Amino acid sequence: MEYLTELKMTDDALRGMSALALAHIGDAVYELLARTRVCAEGRLTSGGLHRATVELVCARAQYEAAKRVLPVLTDGERDVLNRGRNAKVHAVPKGSSFEEYHMATALESLFGWLYLKGELARVRELFEVCTGGGE
Repeated sequence: MEYLTELKMTDDALRGMSALALAHIGDAVYELLARTRVCAEGRLTSGGLHRATVELVCARAQYEAAKRVLPVLTDGERDVLNRGRNAKVHAVPKGSSFEEYHMATALESLFGWLYLKGELARVRELFEVCTGGGE
């Protein structure tokens, strides 16, 4: 059985996936990284863990993260980010602007794409930039 962390989809297979499908998996990847970061920081209560995680994964935080990460992206990564930003979303959650939500979707698409390509080192590198740890 192939382990999920060893999954490496082809470029053709990834091009065939919608930006929203990439964002679907990227949302989980980004949240797992955020939860790991919060736990590693030593927060002890479940409420504190939840609040700290939400601060990292909400649309506004991901919008800011996308702006931070943009200068270090390759051309291919930038293409995926733009593809995700232009995806047709049907609803924007309360508390998020249209622009914030679209950029959050774009960032999640990028993380999903990198994860499915098997580029886990790049996922971790960009997460550090997104959260200010890579400066």
